[in-house]
Amino acid sequence: MNTYTKSLGQIVTVLGAQWGDEGKGKLIDIISEQYDIIARAAGGANAGHTIYIKDPADTSKQLKFIFHLIPSGIFNENTVCVIGNGVVLELPTLLEEIDLLEKHGVKTDSRIFISDRAHLVLQYHKIIDGIQEEMKGKSKVGTTMRGIGPCYTDKVRRNGIRVHDMKDFAVLEEKYRANLAMFKKMYGDFDHDADAELAELKKISERVVPMIIESAHYLNEAAKEGRKVLIEGANGALLDIDHGTYPFVTSSNSSVAGVISGTGMPATKLNNVIGIMKAYTTRVGAGPFPTELDDELGEKIRETGGEYGATTARPRRCGWFDAVVGKYSTMINGYTEINLTKLDVLSGITTLKIATSYKHNGKPLASFPANLDILKNVEIEYLEMPGWTEDISKIRNYDDLPENARKYVEKLEELIDCKIASIGVGVAREDMIFK
Repeated sequence: MNTYTKSLGQIVTVLGAQWGDEGKGKLIDIISEQYDIIARAAGGANAGHTIYIKDPADTSKQLKFIFHLIPSGIFNENTVCVIGNGVVLELPTLLEEIDLLEKHGVKTDSRIFISDRAHLVLQYHKIIDGIQEEMKGKSKVGTTMRGIGPCYTDKVRRNGIRVHDMKDFAVLEEKYRANLAMFKKMYGDFDHDADAELAELKKISERVVPMIIESAHYLNEAAKEGRKVLIEGANGALLDIDHGTYPFVTSSNSSVAGVISGTGMPATKLNNVIGIMKAYTTRVGAGPFPTELDDELGEKIRETGGEYGATTARPRRCGWFDAVVGKYSTMINGYTEINLTKLDVLSGITTLKIATSYKHNGKPLASFPANLDILKNVEIEYLEMPGWTEDISKIRNYDDLPENARKYVEKLEELIDCKIASIGVGVAREDMIFK
């Protein structure tokens, strides 16, 4: 099995570096062998990561797992998974994922813990999500309708329900009914069975309460004891609420800032920040996408790469690698290295293009613009490079890649100003080149 042979440090984070769906799960699954604890920092069930493992009953086959809440390192039996305070948590979804793991023989008892400060996503959040999206009309942002935005809104509005409320259900119910009454005044008397949801929450509280911990204390004490912690990001840097393509973003900080606030681990303890970038670019939902290929080639990349959302199954929009995005993402996150994924998908494309810079009204832009009216109308300067025809999915050594593939990787390194340390060439765990 191909594994990371170098030490990455005691406290490391892995982040999506484009618009999400970059393939974070596979690298986390691989390097989790080095770590005692995998912690999830932000986002909710709107994020999804896909992991392929060999079927224990038939090692010639791959089992596919899609998780929305459980950290990717769960398949390493010696690893503890922590859902941090920055996550908004839909408990029924979490328990469904736990049940799926148990069904396939993966033991989860005493291996999954939930921050007492994480906020709960409730059914009324999902209903409000849909109402708000309809109210936006042509300005819809393409939400997943999983209630993430309304839950984070409650958090900021300071009327959210947190995981520790599960320990005193009378308090939880009081907060729940007060919130529901307020929302019905705001959005009308929408149809919702509050009694049914409260009964379900009461029932599952028996399973949830033993998982609740003071996560910031737990993680920092573990670090003091010398245990190794890998922090998992969700979504991608260009979906960050502050630094992304606002308002077509998620509702949390999916950049390195969210790692710190979402776990309570000090920034000074981070040893490495690993960014995950596809060898091309994708995004799901609405919003500007400068290098989008709205043609047969874009469709070919989508089909070859299996570019359909892990959470919603929506087709992902596909386009050329955008080095302006890559350099901007590297700047705001301080990546120490990049994991480049899905290089194999580009095999057979005669000429590859890389967006190297933007201009607006004929003037070069210094960085990635905040103003979407500018972003929608940028003139893109492309660098063209020859592609390769060889199947690279079985290659495990960098020097064995076709010359044009190596030149492409090295040009990306130069343009984003960050070393590419590993390269994905397939969906399976072992389909990785360590450079």
